[in-house]
Amino acid sequence: MWVNFFIMIVLIVLTTGFHAGGMILALNLSRLDRGDKLVRRFIRPLYIPWFRVSNIVLLMFLIAVAEVTLWAVAYQALGAIDGFEPALYFSMVTFTTLGYGEIVLDPNWRLLASCEAAIGIIMFGWTTAIVIATVQQFYFQQDVTPDLRIGPKDDSGGNTSHRS
Repeated sequence: MWVNFFIMIVLIVLTTGFHAGGMILALNLSRLDRGDKLVRRFIRPLYIPWFRVSNIVLLMFLIAVAEVTLWAVAYQALGAIDGFEPALYFSMVTFTTLGYGEIVLDPNWRLLASCEAAIGIIMFGWTTAIVIATVQQFYFQQDVTPDLRIGPKDDSGGNTSHRS
């Protein structure tokens, strides 16, 4: 049981790390129009609000797929599920809490699956918050996102390395 608990903790930390990295990337992409003249001139016209929001949604979906794949690899490596495709399918169904139930884990690994479902709910809630922040920023011109860019800050809290 302690081995299972340790595996759960490692998978939760890795899943959260993937999601945090995706969030930072998404929020930085949402701030492209604040960059230098070259970015403003060539990229900004492509980033109309609905297109930018859909890019953030697509990015966060791909992050979720990476997280599901991480859990699928763990199930296969632990011998809980034979074959990558069934492990990926089971992981996707569990992470999204859809739970069809045609693949059932050995009792030794059931707790791991329930943990994946719990972290999946949390990750989808976090993704929803990122999308809502993006929508507020683009459609209501409210910057509710923290400045996560790397570099020196000016007195207003902005990043001076990207300003012209």
